[in-house]
Amino acid sequence: MILKFGKGAGKVNEAHRGRITREGIRIHETGDFAGMHKAGELAARILDDVADHVFPGQTTAEIDRIIEDKVNAAGATSATIGYKGYRHASCISINHVVCHGIPGDKKLKDGDILNIDVTVIVDGWYGDTSRMYVAGKLSRKAERLIQITHDALMLGIEQVRPGNTFGDIGHAIQSFVEGHRMSVVRDFCGHGLGRVFHAPPNVLHYGRPGTGPLLEEGMFFTIEPMVNLGRPETKVLADDWTAVTRDKSLSAQFEHSVGVTADGVDIFTLSPAGRFHPTYRI
Repeated sequence: MILKFGKGAGKVNEAHRGRITREGIRIHETGDFAGMHKAGELAARILDDVADHVFPGQTTAEIDRIIEDKVNAAGATSATIGYKGYRHASCISINHVVCHGIPGDKKLKDGDILNIDVTVIVDGWYGDTSRMYVAGKLSRKAERLIQITHDALMLGIEQVRPGNTFGDIGHAIQSFVEGHRMSVVRDFCGHGLGRVFHAPPNVLHYGRPGTGPLLEEGMFFTIEPMVNLGRPETKVLADDWTAVTRDKSLSAQFEHSVGVTADGVDIFTLSPAGRFHPTYRI
């Protein structure tokens, strides 16, 4: 979750110690991975559970209420309620809304696509993830957008390993998306996290290979590309939160929180029920 500003095969070096890089990026200790898994798993499980509540006629306010109830029932804290005045346990972004959509009383229509973004705090650790849903029947163009966005995220994650750079992540995402004649949003990016909601680095979803800070074991951050069917430009509405595509084209987003291991990547927010992609029902 941007808000203005997993279980991988990799091994963690037991000799690892925490520190801050010259770019201000925290290098976390070995034991910190467990805390991130616990927070990430809860956020992912909540998004699994909410899938059955997305249908035509449902309101995003009701979906948000269900999410808040699940956060509370787990004994966790919503990271977004009260954050810079925000009042909801999720951001729900429909169709041409890129991110930070505010839950409300408007009912979902058949064919609407929506991103639901949840961040929870568990024992001081932040679990942050989002994924796409569809109300009713998925149109062919929306299905293609969602698939490209999902695959772009996973290609970005494949670049996460010590010795690569953040530019390698961005380039993998950008080149894939633009190769399919879609565009990557540049006005918003991923971010570092851990015991804080937002921290360095800014994780851009575009870039050149070999540029930006080097990835090091113990870095925690989100990768959360936003992809538009049309042009990449966005604008923020008068509520000072909701970002939409300027050309009103459809937009999609997927987000995982990850950690760099000694030989690869650990995904903290994998879906326990295998529901990360909305076509799991098909």
